[in-house]
Amino acid sequence: MTHALDVVTFGEAMMLLVADRPGPLEDAGAFLKRTAGAETNVAIGLARLGLKVGWASRLGTDMMGRYLIREMSGEGIDCSHVSLTPAQPTGFMIKGSVSDGRDPPIEYHRKGSAASHMDPDDLDRPWLLSARHLHATGVFPAISPSTLQLARQSMDLMRAAGRSVSFDPNLRPALWDSPEVMRETINDLAARADWVLPGLEEGRLLTGENSAEGIAGFYRQRGAKLVVVKLGAQGAYFDGEAGVGRVPGFPVEKVVDTVGAGDGFAVGVISGLLAGLEVSAAVRRGAWIGARAVQVLGDSEGLPTRTELEAAGV
Repeated sequence: MTHALDVVTFGEAMMLLVADRPGPLEDAGAFLKRTAGAETNVAIGLARLGLKVGWASRLGTDMMGRYLIREMSGEGIDCSHVSLTPAQPTGFMIKGSVSDGRDPPIEYHRKGSAASHMDPDDLDRPWLLSARHLHATGVFPAISPSTLQLARQSMDLMRAAGRSVSFDPNLRPALWDSPEVMRETINDLAARADWVLPGLEEGRLLTGENSAEGIAGFYRQRGAKLVVVKLGAQGAYFDGEAGVGRVPGFPVEKVVDTVGAGDGFAVGVISGLLAGLEVSAAVRRGAWIGARAVQVLGDSEGLPTRTELEAAGV
């Protein structure tokens, strides 16, 4: 069966303002404009590798919404299912500049955003089912009860149709009512996916297991065909139908900013698996792209083109 799209994702894009100098946000003299959003980072990364990617969302008719849709369209992403509304604003976030690899200070301004008003009525079933794969994260379902419903329905629809679904927990504790609600909801979503991609610390928080093996086992027992646990500089551990293994990390001379590394990792794993690579090779690609992502200031500057990927031999 031929598919119009390779991958579809739903999610909130935000305009990102990055401070021009390290230190407290209030000390910045100017801010650089970028795009942000876990799902859109993955969409950009996959599109740069030549995959046909569709993104569904809602933006305000403000400057930020116009900027975001222009940038996403410019990456070759199908934005036909991104609606613009004057009724709610586009979300944005402000991020500090760091050069030492520590987590930067971040402020979110997304409450009541246009994307948070999306609901299951925004689900275009024929368009979704025109794709081979759905990538979901724990961010979009966290922004409102209606986006949680939309996330669940889209994941269920794709799995029922025999398509593959990936899920990155991408925890945002501030968006949830409590840690307990977050754990219960995220684990419920993970149980709807074929490929689950938690980080080690996320996995510990979500499962109560301490080791990568224990975390992977937790999700495998709940139906995941493949679990890849991200181990930062140490690479990744995977447990799937073809067996278990570890992939070492790629050395990085200087870590600039870790934001977006997990999204880059997802780009590598998803693109590799959809291309038919063995799991270890797909995870290795993920580790390589994740290593590139931590060496740049923005969320998507480190995402490679197909030419760069081939030149690196991954």
